[in-house]
Amino acid sequence: MGRMITKENKNKAIAKVQRSKQDVGSPEVQVSILTERIREVTEHVKKNKHDFMAKRGLIQMVGKRKKLLKYLEETDFELYKKTISKLGLRK
Repeated sequence: MGRMITKENKNKAIAKVQRSKQDVGSPEVQVSILTERIREVTEHVKKNKHDFMAKRGLIQMVGKRKKLLKYLEETDFELYKKTISKLGLRK
């Protein structure tokens, strides 16, 4: 299956934070999807310690999520706080 997140997991991640029924690309939705993927790849890396490409991808995803969260924090602090609490992230 590779490193792709399942369709239903992705849809759940989107539904958690989407602004409207059509919203699939807002920063908080992207953060939610990345968070789900990061959780899955983290499990994979724990089991496969020598999969360095997965580890690299994980680091890239964490960096991307961090940038999106920073953007959200600067533009709409209330939404940022709501997003991190919904996703159980710490800051």
